[in-house]
Amino acid sequence: MIPRYSRPEMVAIWSPETKFKIWYEIEAHACEAMANIGVIPRENADAVWKAKDVEFDVARIDEIEAVTKHDVIAFLTHLAEHVGSEEARFVHQGMTSSDVLDTCLNVQLVRSADILIKDMEALLAALKKRALEHKDTVRVGRSHGIHAEPTTMGLTFARFYAEMDRNMARLKLARAEIATGAISGAVGTFANIDPAIEEHVCAELGLTPEPISTQVIPRDRHAMFFATLGVIASSIENVATEIRHMQRTEVLEGAEFFSMGQKGSSAMPHKKNPVLTENLTGLARLVRSAVIPALENVALWHERDISHSSVERAIGPDCCVTLDFALARLTGVIDKMLVFPENMLDNMNKFPGLVMSQRVLLALTQAGVSREDAYSMVQRNALKVWEERLDFRELLLADAEVVAALGTEGVEEKFNMDYHTKHVDTIFKRVFGA
Repeated sequence: MIPRYSRPEMVAIWSPETKFKIWYEIEAHACEAMANIGVIPRENADAVWKAKDVEFDVARIDEIEAVTKHDVIAFLTHLAEHVGSEEARFVHQGMTSSDVLDTCLNVQLVRSADILIKDMEALLAALKKRALEHKDTVRVGRSHGIHAEPTTMGLTFARFYAEMDRNMARLKLARAEIATGAISGAVGTFANIDPAIEEHVCAELGLTPEPISTQVIPRDRHAMFFATLGVIASSIENVATEIRHMQRTEVLEGAEFFSMGQKGSSAMPHKKNPVLTENLTGLARLVRSAVIPALENVALWHERDISHSSVERAIGPDCCVTLDFALARLTGVIDKMLVFPENMLDNMNKFPGLVMSQRVLLALTQAGVSREDAYSMVQRNALKVWEERLDFRELLLADAEVVAALGTEGVEEKFNMDYHTKHVDTIFKRVFGA
């Protein structure tokens, strides 16, 4: 997590100040619940709330931790400095450190997910806008990087919209799965704390009680969360890779917006490089790098160990902050992206008519020619287009066997571009609805 790839709202969720504020709220709500059921005196619970407006001193907590070698104890000691030792003597009663740490982590992940969901909404809006704008902008489709058949730029944007829409559904499920809390005490048996305390704390924090915790919340939930972020990152790279290809000089069907005063190269003034989408490819790698460690965190010893802790202290903020930045950056790229329809047609016509080969093949088989013979007839003409840049339609019209099977008008008719775009409306209805 570095400032260059960070946005303030997400960074704030993962700041030490926010973390300690959440720790405080967990402890204060727990005390309130204990007082409600008569476990501790009401005045002690009320005393804890005296610190509700306190900005906890991170440096002071670090100073205490340097002695205690325990972060939660250091925080509780600092809290008592504000509340008073006698008033704070029931704080953390029956609880264990993981009750605070795990519940706080999940609060942070839920809040992060809420920001990411807003990011996804903005990206989906940008993709839909560009899809509708270029619904009928014809470009060549490519398979293996080679010209295949005509498609439209609108379908390209719609495809990315559908992918991100699936990611939105995954993200909402991941948010729901991670939105649990645990205040169950040592090894999760509630021996020293009533389950009602957990229910109260979770309700106040917008969580649901973990059905069965050990001394930790099960890490399969976290694995699912980070795996979802990894999938979203891969989808970001999928879009970024397409744009990077489109911006290549010899393709130039689309490009990132190049602002006034922007420089592409320190050495070559003519350069316009796809730096934003290249950056997105790199950021996607960073987010995905957290997935395997998150999966490996699932297997812990017995009721708990802390092998997961150091991992989550890094990947929690790093993944959420990086993905937030990447989604916002991609939204900007899509929103301002330049599209060059003329270049799309020029590229498709570099090998004149070649993209209609399948249509001619199918017509020949429907006219009674065997598939093997039809393929041979089409391919011998197609290869001349590849090798000599001749016109595919003219070659077919000069091929006696092809004309005998299809007739001159039959050949001509196979080069109508509308044939390839006739179902665009149907696809758009599937993606965007009526």
